[in-house]
Amino acid sequence: MPGLAARRCSFLALWLILSTAPVHSTPDTADFSWHKIVPSEELIWHECYSSGHQCARLKVPLDYASTDGVSAAIALRRIRSVVPHDSDEYRGPILANPGGPGASGVDFIGMAGERIAAVVGPEFDVVGFDPRGISRSTPRSSFFETRAEQNAFWSSEVTSMSANSSDDALARMWAQGMLLGRLAGERDEGSLWFMNTDYTARDMLRLVQAHGRDKIQYWGFSYGSVLGATFAAMFPDKVGRLVIDAVMDAEDYYAGEFSNNLIDTDKVWSAFLNECVAAGPTRCPIYAPTAAEIQTIVDGLYASLRKRPIPVRTPTSYGIVDYSVMRNVIFMSFYRPYASFPTLAQALADLKAGNATGLYKMFEKLQFKCSCEADELLFENVIDGGVAVQCNDGKRLSQEFDAFEMHYRNLLARSSWADMWMHARQGCMTWPEFPKTNFRGPFVANTSFPLLLVGNTVDPVTPLWAANKMSKGFAGSVVLTQDSIGHGSPAAPSLCTQKHIRRYFREGVLPKVGTVCSTDGGPFDGPLPGGDEEEVVFDVDFGAEERVLLEAVRELAREWDVKVPFGLAE
Repeated sequence: MPGLAARRCSFLALWLILSTAPVHSTPDTADFSWHKIVPSEELIWHECYSSGHQCARLKVPLDYASTDGVSAAIALRRIRSVVPHDSDEYRGPILANPGGPGASGVDFIGMAGERIAAVVGPEFDVVGFDPRGISRSTPRSSFFETRAEQNAFWSSEVTSMSANSSDDALARMWAQGMLLGRLAGERDEGSLWFMNTDYTARDMLRLVQAHGRDKIQYWGFSYGSVLGATFAAMFPDKVGRLVIDAVMDAEDYYAGEFSNNLIDTDKVWSAFLNECVAAGPTRCPIYAPTAAEIQTIVDGLYASLRKRPIPVRTPTSYGIVDYSVMRNVIFMSFYRPYASFPTLAQALADLKAGNATGLYKMFEKLQFKCSCEADELLFENVIDGGVAVQCNDGKRLSQEFDAFEMHYRNLLARSSWADMWMHARQGCMTWPEFPKTNFRGPFVANTSFPLLLVGNTVDPVTPLWAANKMSKGFAGSVVLTQDSIGHGSPAAPSLCTQKHIRRYFREGVLPKVGTVCSTDGGPFDGPLPGGDEEEVVFDVDFGAEERVLLEAVRELAREWDVKVPFGLAE
């Protein structure tokens, strides 16, 4: 038998081969049926999809306060560690949550799992799960009797409308929100109240125990930071390694306010303007010599679309590009600037020339199609689940339009992007009168291992301020700052950041207090639009592991696609 060091080298070599192999981002298709997996109280893994990933469905109580035996089933998908599970080098599973609420961890593993696995290393399983009520976890929250009804509601222009797109836009958003809460109550078959973060945290503990472990290893983004902080506050003695990235103010979230998310949003737009000027006309097609001149161009495009929207027909769909679409596209690009800013600059330049196709493609949605496979549709990811979690978690909101309008005015005092944030709480005004007995704080704990919080200096919806606030409640925790724009550390390539995260998971070493990591390049530094892929140039001092890690973080930044509160650009 070879020694541990020799085995470690062989595992690492295999991991390097797998990690540097081309990863083709193809959508998951119906060639795998979740009906094939019978929920069980033990984790039974099945090969799934076309990528060699494994899936399972774990049975958990629907109501943790009851012994009536009614269960829910949590859907999981994992990338198994390269290191064998019976090796001394194996370090167990890392659970991942991509945000929302309402985002699918199963889909997240399909999108980013290979890159996340390359970041944390070959000793870990990377496990995504659909929180209760979401996507492939059952029972799934849904407020509509048919897919057609559901699609008609969520495809309404109101769901992506800017609150200042017209004189009655804000009132229309309020009216649709009033309707949504009523539909949720009317269509509730008895499981709706149990879709909350408290119970999802309890499910996570069951997932940890089903893996034969005692303490959690977790990496959560955006809403996933609320879920991670909730777990840490509820089960402080069950924390092994816990990273919360793009940190939300959990107290503000549970208050149902969403009032301080936009503190730094305008700075992201300013960064786009300044980065474009610095990049020059070759790399930034909407270039002008100063940021103010680019802003004038964009203001003119807004005014033009207010006056005359543009019809667009593509080979796959058709639609209208108006003021709201432009606002949505720009706002969503703030989440993933390294992936979106070059495309946005080209789309705005095309729009200036009278062509709206590029902007439309950044907003384009799959056209609704009927299906005869009714059973498979039970596992679709729908927006409803995120609404359920958010409204069950938050305080009861006023139904008065005046209160809705006042909230908008308060947000507008903080950010010019308030018109894009009113969807974040609109469905909760007429939510059913469920008791608010689920855990909602306080977020103060002396955890069995200190937390690592990660925040970007200019995040569009989770300001660094929130990470520093949340850290104060968790003894020994450290905030790692990434000096970048974007939502979540993977939104910008930083070898420094991801090396600290890897070291935390692998060795349990926290960064020094006050550590700030820079990025490896800017959002306009990638391949030219329509050009060939540039060869990655590595520093001569890089070892094999660092090369793999750097390429992984670059690919993550290009592919990053975290989810936002319901209703926004879905």
